[in-house]
Amino acid sequence: MIELVEDKLDIDTYLELRQSVNFRKLTRDQAKKGLSNSMYTLVAFKDGKAVGMGRIVGDGAIICYVQDLIIRPEVQGEGIGGLILETLKKFVIQEGYEGTTMMFDLMCAKGREEFYKKHGFIARPTENLGPGMIQFIQIGEEG
Repeated sequence: MIELVEDKLDIDTYLELRQSVNFRKLTRDQAKKGLSNSMYTLVAFKDGKAVGMGRIVGDGAIICYVQDLIIRPEVQGEGIGGLILETLKKFVIQEGYEGTTMMFDLMCAKGREEFYKKHGFIARPTENLGPGMIQFIQIGEEG
């Protein structure tokens, strides 16, 4: 059985889950500041072990962004990612203002597009939307 725990994501769990899927390495200071600026976090536990997490950043009125959705490789395909994503979506709906539209955005890892399409996301570019863009900025010397 999967247990979802809200707003209790700690630095060690976050860094460990990131490492499990080979995401870019962060310093503890980066992780601490990033987590402290999250709107909402969700950790999935299976048999007492953290097996996945989701994290939203944003303003809560115009845009909410799925910054992280991580599922340990050994439990991928068990529905945990979908459960987390749908719970994140419910949080966005609760945060928004009645009668308005909120953008719920993300940049998915390569090869995960179909998963997100199943949950209502659209791939860009489209006829009306340009491509998503990104820039990595090196701060000081590489460590």
